[in-house]
Amino acid sequence: MSFLELDHVGKHFGPTVAVDAFSLTVGKGEFISFLGPSGCGKTTTLQMIAGFLDPSHGAIRLEGRDLLAVPPSRRGLGIVFQSYALFPHMTAAENVSFGLEMRRVSRTEREARVRAALAMVGLAGYEDRHPRRMSGGQQQRVALARALVIRPSVLLLDEPLSNLDARLREDMQIELRQIQRNLGTTTILVTHDQIEAMSLSDRIVVMSKGRIEQIGTPQEVYERPASAFVAQFLGKTNEFAATVDRTSSPARLIAGSWSASAPAGVSGTVTISVRPERIGFGESGLSGRIASRIFQGNQWLFQCETECGPVIVIRPNNGQPQPAQGEPVHLAWLAQDMSLRAAGGAS
Repeated sequence: MSFLELDHVGKHFGPTVAVDAFSLTVGKGEFISFLGPSGCGKTTTLQMIAGFLDPSHGAIRLEGRDLLAVPPSRRGLGIVFQSYALFPHMTAAENVSFGLEMRRVSRTEREARVRAALAMVGLAGYEDRHPRRMSGGQQQRVALARALVIRPSVLLLDEPLSNLDARLREDMQIELRQIQRNLGTTTILVTHDQIEAMSLSDRIVVMSKGRIEQIGTPQEVYERPASAFVAQFLGKTNEFAATVDRTSSPARLIAGSWSASAPAGVSGTVTISVRPERIGFGESGLSGRIASRIFQGNQWLFQCETECGPVIVIRPNNGQPQPAQGEPVHLAWLAQDMSLRAAGGAS
């Protein structure tokens, strides 16, 4: 039995379909991210799990129990919002303690659990500090401690790191994942940040226009995108048309001056999708010219003009000589590093 199950869940606001036929099973202790652009339905789905919105149709079950029949306050879920929603007149300890007080936990146990929760998020000694005297990262930790101190069955995170600067957000991603692994708390994160989703998740649910585009591990959705949307939304990708020549034996997949053996079952015109870091410079391959090159510290980014249109290439800064701007090049990649789909279709 799955721990948390969403079964064909949908939400309509009048004629507008916010979420459509959303089905997902989540294992106990799993970290899932809902990833997609603004307005794709990810926060609406999270709010239906939390009980802040009622689904228009479908079922949500937690350990086989109908969650829709349970009021939000009794679902036992921990929630961290983008704004943190801390009480400004309360200290860090009082903020963390609030949920335990509502559950009538004894004072002795409450104080022990609050101290432990604050220590777990690196805030031991901050018990008496008010939010206004804390940095954004410290406030985020208090909000996380408040959600975890009630020992939730599921932790729901609604873009909790989006208000932090880039360096602090990266640090908090590492700490959040470590805390989640140590506790084994089933966690669902809403984010529009592809790097954040790939860094934290066991699996990613990629969403667009209220529907699921793909569910898979970070590596699966990145390296084997199921649609053009997924390929383009998760990082950079190169796409160009290729044709299958069945007159040769074996059949060949051809894109300009590049060719390779065609996979079985592929015919007609297809779209090739290749990530920039999987493309190298070689003696043969797709003919092109370096239109520009940009040094990015740990890597070089090349913009190439080719027979099949513009192609981005990313190569590591390993001390080796790199092609100069204007230099002719040949681009090559391995068969296992590309995805194929029918023109306009899925992989």
